[in-house]
Amino acid sequence: MSSRRIPCVGGIIRDEAGRLLLIQRGHEPEAGRWSLPGGRIEPGESDAQALVREMLEETGLTVEPGPLIGAVERPGPAGTVLDIRDYAATVTGGTLRAGDDAAGTSWVPAAEVPDWPLTTGLAETLRSWGVL
Repeated sequence: MSSRRIPCVGGIIRDEAGRLLLIQRGHEPEAGRWSLPGGRIEPGESDAQALVREMLEETGLTVEPGPLIGAVERPGPAGTVLDIRDYAATVTGGTLRAGDDAAGTSWVPAAEVPDWPLTTGLAETLRSWGVL
């Protein structure tokens, strides 16, 4: 029996200084750890629509979706599989604040990202995609 897959999007967002935007997860899985902002795609939403909505909900920022950087699978709640597609995105407005499922937000210099308490596999994934 195959696991139920939950389609999700994440944003790889940099500021003018090249720092990466990370959010601190407010809920399980991996509450308290740092990750890319993102979340589930709602029924009827495109990846781009979901990315714009999730970034606004979690970070207070409006973004312009960019190209797909990579995709990864992670274990989700109750035996589900999170099918996460991470996109580059550019901030077009808003004010950075932690909202919705995020307990915190931070612009982190790329060189320091691996030293943060990240969600499982994030540093390795970002390295393999050439983000770090």
